[in-house]
Amino acid sequence: MASDEIVVITGADGVIGTRLRHSLRRPGRHLRLLDLMRQAPLEADEDAELIVGSFLDPELMETTCAGAHAIIHLAGLSTEGYTWDEYLDVNIDGTHVVLEAARRAGVPRVVYASSNHAVGFSTLEPGAPAPDYLFPRPDSFYGVSKVASEGLCSLYHDRFGLDVICLRIGSYRERPDSRRALWSWLSPKDCTRLFEAALATPNPGYRVVWGVSANACAAVSLEEATAIGYEPVDDAEAFADEVAALDADGPATLGFIGGSYAAPFSA
Repeated sequence: MASDEIVVITGADGVIGTRLRHSLRRPGRHLRLLDLMRQAPLEADEDAELIVGSFLDPELMETTCAGAHAIIHLAGLSTEGYTWDEYLDVNIDGTHVVLEAARRAGVPRVVYASSNHAVGFSTLEPGAPAPDYLFPRPDSFYGVSKVASEGLCSLYHDRFGLDVICLRIGSYRERPDSRRALWSWLSPKDCTRLFEAALATPNPGYRVVWGVSANACAAVSLEEATAIGYEPVDDAEAFADEVAALDADGPATLGFIGGSYAAPFSA
């Protein structure tokens, strides 16, 4: 049965990918789920296909993108434990592979999972939420890889007309687990709402959007998020008593967007 909408998800077996595999199910939507890992088998009513392979493979990516309406690019190396060369090869060059595959296959939209760590050395100003297009101040090589990839996304919009939304995702957790997460938390349900908005908003162009829930401790702007139709519901403040005693990010780093990633370097 033909589907009205085909969405490719890279990194589909990751934490957010696994969530979206199930929560983005819609009648008339077909998901192409790409991951290096062998994923859980399809359920009987699941309109999807499982693709085992690397998004770093240009031919595989272009084949996977054929006829697709959008790509959600989640795949890549995470925040810690990798060398510069690894971030360069996977996160930066890999994003280029995805964007080039989208261009060649005629996919009109890419939703890129960026990160708050692209601006992690920016300070939090009480009463002045950090703007959506906050100038990059990465707090790690991982953060640099997100900045570079946002730049590639901007280029592919300006030069080739791709619609690209870069989501600077905060702390994706089932529940907030630190004082910092009281402002940076992105709940699972709001995560789905965010990606649905990024898929549905008409003619977005190139956008940078904060990916957090409707947290009472509003440290970042939701102006662009609202503009694309994102309506968050959850609030980390509901868990404030639970996290009051937690201090995963010490007092010296709580004033930075990147939290502990902005801690002084020790050799």
